[in-house]
Amino acid sequence: MTIFTNFLRSLLLTIIFSFVAPMFFVGGGLLLLSLIGHFPGLQELTEAIATEIMHFLATFGSGTPLRGLVVISLTCTFVGALFDMYVYYRYQILRIDS
Repeated sequence: MTIFTNFLRSLLLTIIFSFVAPMFFVGGGLLLLSLIGHFPGLQELTEAIATEIMHFLATFGSGTPLRGLVVISLTCTFVGALFDMYVYYRYQILRIDS
């Protein structure tokens, strides 16, 4: 029973971190771009990059960048959960074989 609770805890943590990681990555990238934009001569470049990132996110979000970010985060969550279940399965197989 303790192995099952460890699996559920691991799966829950994987789901949470896999959902939050893309949000921090994109948010951090946009924050970094806005900070770099304060340097003289780089404002147009950083605005162009940020606009392209927003267009990319809007592609996945049916026109809304925030919805696109949520779709990408949910996809990462699904892949992370599948990977965590695979690792648990492999652990069980290798534990039985040894």
